[in-house]
Amino acid sequence: MSWLADAVFYQIYPQSFADSDGDGVGDFPGVLAHLDHLAWLGVNAIWFNPCFASPFRDAGYDVSDYLRVAPRYGTNEDLVAVVDAARERGIRVVLDLVAGHTSVEHDWFQAALAGDGLDRYVWADRPGDRLVPVSERRWYLKNFYDEQPALNFGYARADPDQPWRQPVDAPGPMRNRAALREVMAYWLDRGVSGFRVDMAFSLVKDDPGWVETVRLWQELRAWLDRAYPDAVLIPEGFEPSVDGPPAFDADFLLVIDAVHGSLFDNGAAGSLPWVAQGPCYFDEAGCGSPRTFLDLWRRRTAELGGDRLTLLASADHDYSRLAMGSRSGVQLGTAWTFLLTWPSIPSVYYGEEIGMRYLPGLPDVEGSVVHATYNRAGCRTPMQWDGTANAGFSAAPAADLYLPVDPDPSRPNVAAQRDDPASVLHLVRDLIALRRATPELSPRASLRLLGEGYPLAYLRGEQVLVVVNPSATPASLALPEDLSAVAWTPLHGTGVGVAGGRVEVARFGHGVLRRS
Repeated sequence: MSWLADAVFYQIYPQSFADSDGDGVGDFPGVLAHLDHLAWLGVNAIWFNPCFASPFRDAGYDVSDYLRVAPRYGTNEDLVAVVDAARERGIRVVLDLVAGHTSVEHDWFQAALAGDGLDRYVWADRPGDRLVPVSERRWYLKNFYDEQPALNFGYARADPDQPWRQPVDAPGPMRNRAALREVMAYWLDRGVSGFRVDMAFSLVKDDPGWVETVRLWQELRAWLDRAYPDAVLIPEGFEPSVDGPPAFDADFLLVIDAVHGSLFDNGAAGSLPWVAQGPCYFDEAGCGSPRTFLDLWRRRTAELGGDRLTLLASADHDYSRLAMGSRSGVQLGTAWTFLLTWPSIPSVYYGEEIGMRYLPGLPDVEGSVVHATYNRAGCRTPMQWDGTANAGFSAAPAADLYLPVDPDPSRPNVAAQRDDPASVLHLVRDLIALRRATPELSPRASLRLLGEGYPLAYLRGEQVLVVVNPSATPASLALPEDLSAVAWTPLHGTGVGVAGGRVEVARFGHGVLRRS
């Protein structure tokens, strides 16, 4: 989609953003009241975590009604009011679509338990991996938690010993494909601009290379192109390469992925075995490397071409924030400069623009603890709007809040940083404005790597030089011969100088410069 390449996303975890009615939980009227903050910041797309009716055993990723907004957030009309008011400010809204499973409380599943519409789900007559018992002779397949039964989109391969493995074109799988279209059409007709799809490649089971799953999405993409040509589809993760046109409009580099963990210390070390990578690049010790990330970027570019878009997020609802440990606002400038000048689509997680921290040690709330060392509650705490009670998030008693507010008396907040031109908030705003005003910083503009260590340096669109040094030690770089005599005009940053064909970068230096 033409608008997607120019997007700067802002991810909102609805229950923690702004509470308008004093019940301690964020809601859509609260979002509506703060849309001017997003417009001032300069973002032009919102990604909402799941907002449909749910028992919230997994924070809304267990949907009980795809066509109804969760009452805790308001009504369908409240969401439409946000969509309309956001569009008036040049901001599009993308919803999180949980396509592969429902809640056990969904009417479809309750009907299946009663013997009606069994083929919407996968049922077995014996125990097995990821099968949840409902009786001595009946099990259903789950996708994640036991309360999330997998919708039946069929199996790519038959197995005579497992007769419940229906083909992808069986009546149940085809009925679920039609239901996906109905759900997407319902919300697109109400003004949303597309969907981020949770567990997008989990739909067809036993699917080597995800071939049948991608074909399913290609079919839906073809329908969208006819019926809603401006709508976007973004998967959770990378779309596998299969025959035919891409089904999704971009890939998504996940925060809990090892490659993201090699760049940013989102608290990954020691918590998730597939993320822990030793020192990350954006750490003040200067012992990391961007090589893992760059190798992936080169490989995907070679496979898919330079037109393939990728979302790169600062953080998200599944893992801890950038502002960890001793990381200062100055050092955060290196990460933000990279995120907002790399040829990807940036996604800002709510509160990251002021340097909110991950809050450790919180109790399990709505499935936030996945295992002993993986607690997602700490990155889902309330937005810090000002210095009043509950950081301006809610008028409810502190004990009634969805999650506690950061108790640190020096916690950052929007109001204070709005008044401070040297704040992280102004840094992020200035970089977003620079990105939107500089065609060379578009994802479509060329990328030329000049330095792959400390500092990391690259040329965008052959005209704009970006340099970051997240290390606490100064660094330098010799420019290639064709750039050694070029004069550069600073556009943004601090601690970067170019003279005599060399770039000198102070500790935590970051800069964006244009050919004079």
